[in-house]
Amino acid sequence: MKIYLESLGCARNLVDSEVMMGQLLHHGWETTADPAAADAIVVNTCSFIESAADESIEAILRLAEFKQTGACRRLVVVGCLPERYRGDIADALPEVDVFLGTGAFGRVAEAVDGAIPPQTCLLPDPDRAQPVDGPRRRPSLRHAVYLKIAEGCSRHCTYCIIPKLRGTQKSRPADDILAEAHQLVAQGARELTLVAQETTRYGRDLSGDWGLDRLFTRLAEQFPDVWFRFLYGHPESLQPGVVEAVAGHHNICPYFDIPIQHSSSRMLKKMGRASSAEHLRDLFAAIRREIPDAALRSTVMVGFPGETESDFENLLSFIEQVGFDHLGVFTYSDADDLPAHHLPDHVPPGLAQERYHRLMRRQQVIARANNQKYIGTTLPVLIDGRTERGVWIGRSQYQAPEVDGIVYLNGRAAEPVRWQAGSIVTVKVIDTLDYDWVGEVT
Repeated sequence: MKIYLESLGCARNLVDSEVMMGQLLHHGWETTADPAAADAIVVNTCSFIESAADESIEAILRLAEFKQTGACRRLVVVGCLPERYRGDIADALPEVDVFLGTGAFGRVAEAVDGAIPPQTCLLPDPDRAQPVDGPRRRPSLRHAVYLKIAEGCSRHCTYCIIPKLRGTQKSRPADDILAEAHQLVAQGARELTLVAQETTRYGRDLSGDWGLDRLFTRLAEQFPDVWFRFLYGHPESLQPGVVEAVAGHHNICPYFDIPIQHSSSRMLKKMGRASSAEHLRDLFAAIRREIPDAALRSTVMVGFPGETESDFENLLSFIEQVGFDHLGVFTYSDADDLPAHHLPDHVPPGLAQERYHRLMRRQQVIARANNQKYIGTTLPVLIDGRTERGVWIGRSQYQAPEVDGIVYLNGRAAEPVRWQAGSIVTVKVIDTLDYDWVGEVT
């Protein structure tokens, strides 16, 4: 029996998909990359914002056609979409046999095997759900792997649905994380990216003195030939010890992903975040004092209810002052189940989109200027593979997988016999683009 699984959304969702696939393989299913050949199809959905929910629904309807034209006899939808919309989504999509919420990942094998009756929607409390045991399916990009260290979020940002979908933060025991890291490294991982809803809050709910700094240190010392980095930090929970751990280990990437959402103190208060522009400015300055070459990445939101032109100009000025190496920009996505929906003075979508483009143009100039400082430097690059045109590509420690720019490799690229994805080569940067670099292998 063959299974096809389509994973939508963020890196954290991808980890869930790999865990479920590992469970299905353990139960005797074989994977296929062709949904038409699959006896069962699983869709791991995202519904964080409206566009993500729309993408999930489109994928479900597209894959449901294989129940008529292919071998599929069972269509299972899991994750955030059924968790958020519950019975409404089940009524709207009769093509789906079983819906599993975020607390029911462990029952995916039952769902595809037919042990759960059709038209069932299982939505157990995510806070009471037991973690899914067993090995993950080996990722397709074996050398660069995400490692989830916690689930859920205990904050109450007014624009965010995650606590409702995933429950409060539940940090994984450090021994479990270290054991999974051993397994992934044995399978060929050369870069492990730690992820959670709030990675820098890791360990606050555990007994003892575990935190991200101690976890980083243990990982870096046990696997000295593996790169480590984190995504999805928070400015209110990033402790000085984390910066010290990064500074003290050559294999922890000098890379800080700290979404700030905004820089206007007035807007941050509306968003339910306790940071202020002064605190944020001091935080990034402190990181650069400790690690002058640190790459700073952040995420901001424009068009949040009540955002004035003055607030937006404040944000433009802030990103110039900090000079982020990488920046993600989003427009506010409204929904009636968000606290922010009830705030006054919603920003027209057209104006929000205009601000998005203005901010991205400004960041493009900043990123181009930041990249130029690397011209002439020599540094290690982790090879990811080749483009369709056969050009080898990779990333430095200053570039995270999938979200940042890449390094195009030339020079001795005509002799790639010894190269493979996961190899680390020494590269001299000879040119830069807006977001990418061009390097010559030395």
